[in-house]
Amino acid sequence: MLSVKNELLLALAAALENISAGSGAKAAFESPKVAAHGDLATTAAMQLAKPLKRNPRQLAEELCAALLADPAYVRWVDAVEIAGPGFINIRLKPAAKQEIVREVLGQGPQFGEQPSNGQRLLVEFVSANPTGPLHVGHGRQAALGDAICNLFQTQGWDVYREFYYNDAGVQIGTLASSTHLRAQGFKPGDAQWPSGENAAAYNGDYIADIAADFLAGKTVESDDRSFTASGDINDLDGMRQFAVAYLRHEQDLDLKAFAVQFDNYYLESSLYTSGRVDATVKRLQEAGKTYEKDGALWLQSTDYGDDKDRVMRKQDGTFTYFVPDVAYHIAKWERGFTKVVNIQGTDHHGTIARVRAGLQAANVGIPQGYPDYVLHTMVRVVKGGEEVKISKRAGSYVTLRDLIEWTSKDAVRFFLLSRKPDTEYTFDVDLAVAKNNDNPVYYVQYAHARICSVLTAWGGDRATLAGVDLSALTSPQAQALMLLLAKYPEMLTAAATGFAPHDVTFYLRELAACYHSYYDAERILVDDEAVKLARLALVAATAQVLHNGLAVLGVSAPQKM
Repeated sequence: MLSVKNELLLALAAALENISAGSGAKAAFESPKVAAHGDLATTAAMQLAKPLKRNPRQLAEELCAALLADPAYVRWVDAVEIAGPGFINIRLKPAAKQEIVREVLGQGPQFGEQPSNGQRLLVEFVSANPTGPLHVGHGRQAALGDAICNLFQTQGWDVYREFYYNDAGVQIGTLASSTHLRAQGFKPGDAQWPSGENAAAYNGDYIADIAADFLAGKTVESDDRSFTASGDINDLDGMRQFAVAYLRHEQDLDLKAFAVQFDNYYLESSLYTSGRVDATVKRLQEAGKTYEKDGALWLQSTDYGDDKDRVMRKQDGTFTYFVPDVAYHIAKWERGFTKVVNIQGTDHHGTIARVRAGLQAANVGIPQGYPDYVLHTMVRVVKGGEEVKISKRAGSYVTLRDLIEWTSKDAVRFFLLSRKPDTEYTFDVDLAVAKNNDNPVYYVQYAHARICSVLTAWGGDRATLAGVDLSALTSPQAQALMLLLAKYPEMLTAAATGFAPHDVTFYLRELAACYHSYYDAERILVDDEAVKLARLALVAATAQVLHNGLAVLGVSAPQKM
């Protein structure tokens, strides 16, 4: 049907061009809001009427006459109708809708994907400092980042996944001092342990594990570092490096359980040791975009739409956190990434204006609006009807691994992607393990498994279904299913453009519901061989699209449940 739609679109463009030179660019189809109105619609006549100073309905009549005379419309269209002041509704012949089944089965896992566009995209996500286990907020970010990467890959982008973290800041110092206290035998609640609301200490049991392994002289390895403990209780720097490597290893285990992999780990400390931060500050000073005030160095960020100027270098000589961020994004640009997406919590909202201001002030050729940001809210976890706020292992929050162990990787991914990123979300553990239609991931996976069981019961060669006669697929339920299959590629494109993987979850739930309705309406393994093969081809195509969509989310498509 996609090829059919392209044929019809080209014919529409040609007809518009004949009415007025240059108007072919207005050729576009949309889906009628009411299914009974048709399969495709266009408002081209209404758009063209005003500049041509013509009656839109008369223009629509002229356009309809031209379309009905076109060979593509003769072949694929049942009717072209005018509604209201000039809407044009198009009803397709069953054969046109049936073409989508051949396209899906012919393209298989590649259905919905676009050819390479030759452009590079860097997505930075998770980026958790190695000071503790990954929490459920990091989980939402991991699911979002990975799904957005997958979406852009379907659109032909060369995608690069990056994890950025600080290995030498104040939080890392707190990690080292907490580990040192544990190594000396102290624990939270002891007089020697920092206390109070803003106490500089990490209280989770994992700190005791780090201290014990350090004293035992163990070696830890993560994706980006390896370190062997000296076992010397007075080796504070070694303890710091060991704790960072230990927690990076723990994060790697969390990410592996979540099936997330990164192409690169970028250290904030490298921006200082490489001289990038100093070079960035120098660029901004030479551009005349800084000034000294109250013993601090300021950026004139209000020149670029920020609500106030920002301190770059504090009175004590240290830089505020957005300065290395500016240096980091200049590095991204210089590495050839023309498009960059940062997945961060909503608490980073204030960072956006100052980072973009710094990049414009640096005058290195970076376009306005670079980088893109996707901000997400935190996640509440409910289990047994009550909110869960702490984990024994972490000490103060629910970890990503807790959530995976309580449910599954598939459930966590699907659930965390099922709402817009900036929407508050409550993760219901009991719902995530329920085996019923109220559980959205179970509902979608069950549709796929149900189709696989039908195909297994048939026992034929699935590859032969791509060439069967589809003329028997004429029922309203079959045609509704085919129309929905045809929407998959444009849904992917819109979801990528809008950084909206939740659109994929909505689509998959709708497709599963449409399949279940079809299954209830028509028996598939009937005696009539031609009808049976046509229906098998349709459900096999549906299984393929369910599989492809779940893969974008990083969720499995089981054949049995």
